[in-house]
Amino acid sequence: MRLALKVDVDTLRGTEEGVPRLARLLEMHGAGATFLFSLGPDHTGRAIKRVFRKNFLSKVRRTSVLQHYGLATLLYGTLLPGPDIGRACAEAMRKVKRAPFEVGVHCWDHVRWQDNVAAKDADWTEREMRLALRRFEDIFSEKPKVWGAAGWQLNRHAAWFEERHCEYASDTRGSEPFRPLWNGVLIGCPQLPTTLPTLDELLGVEEDVVAHLLALTAKPADHVFTAHAELEGGRLFELFDRLLRGWRDQGYEIVSLGTLFRSLEPERLPRCEVEYRAVPGRSGTLAAQGAPA
Repeated sequence: MRLALKVDVDTLRGTEEGVPRLARLLEMHGAGATFLFSLGPDHTGRAIKRVFRKNFLSKVRRTSVLQHYGLATLLYGTLLPGPDIGRACAEAMRKVKRAPFEVGVHCWDHVRWQDNVAAKDADWTEREMRLALRRFEDIFSEKPKVWGAAGWQLNRHAAWFEERHCEYASDTRGSEPFRPLWNGVLIGCPQLPTTLPTLDELLGVEEDVVAHLLALTAKPADHVFTAHAELEGGRLFELFDRLLRGWRDQGYEIVSLGTLFRSLEPERLPRCEVEYRAVPGRSGTLAAQGAPA
C-alpha cells in the first residue's frame, strides 16, 4: 500500500524556503517524495490574467494567496522582474537530490505554461520543454526520469516530448496509473495521475481537510498526492505534518513517483483517453484520465 508524494515547486520563494522545510519534515517521517522544479523565470504576478476564469476569485479568497506567496512573488513578471529560479537555486535543488529525494521537471515558466499550453502547437510546446530540459541537465548532469506538468496542463505534443525523454509522468488527475491516449492514439509515458484532492482545493470547503483526506485513504489502495512547496512548505506546514502522521498510522508507505512506477507493469496498465474537465476547488479545466478504451 503506497502513497506517492509529488511536490510541485512553482516559485523562487517555494524553492528557497518551502523545499528545505519539506525535505526536513519528510526525512523526519522517513518518507520519500518527488520534487518537481520550475526551472526558468518566476512570473507568478502574470497569473492576474486568470481573474476572469471561472472559480478563480473564489479560490483566491479561500486560500489567502497573498499570505501564502508573499507580495514580492505576486509582483514578479509585472512590477518586479521575474527572477531566474534555476540559476538562483541550482545548489538548493542539488541538495534535495543528495538528501536523497527524486527530482524531476515541472516546467520552464509556470504561468506561461499553465495559461497557454492546452491550445499551443508543437513548436511552441517543444521550445518551452527544451528550455526546461536543458536547465535540468545543467543543474543535475543527467536527464530527468519524470515530468509533472504545471497546473495539470498539457497537450499531445507535450506527451510526445515526454515519451522521448522520460520514463513516466504525472501530468493528470485520475484514479489509477494508465497509458495515455490522444484521440485514440497511444502517445506519452505511463501516467501516474494525482488521485487525491490537494489541500488548497479543500481549504474553506471542508471543515477539517486532514480528516477529509484520511477518510479518502481509509480504504487500502495506491495513491498519488500533490503538495506545493509554497503551501505545505509554508503556512500549511502543520496540516501537512498531521496528514503524513495520519497516512503512516493508516499503514501507507510514503514514496516517490519512481518507487510507485517501479512497482507497476506498464504493459498491463489500462489505456485511457486524456480529457479536460473541471475539478472541484480549482479554476479552469485540468488534464484528466478518461474511461478505459
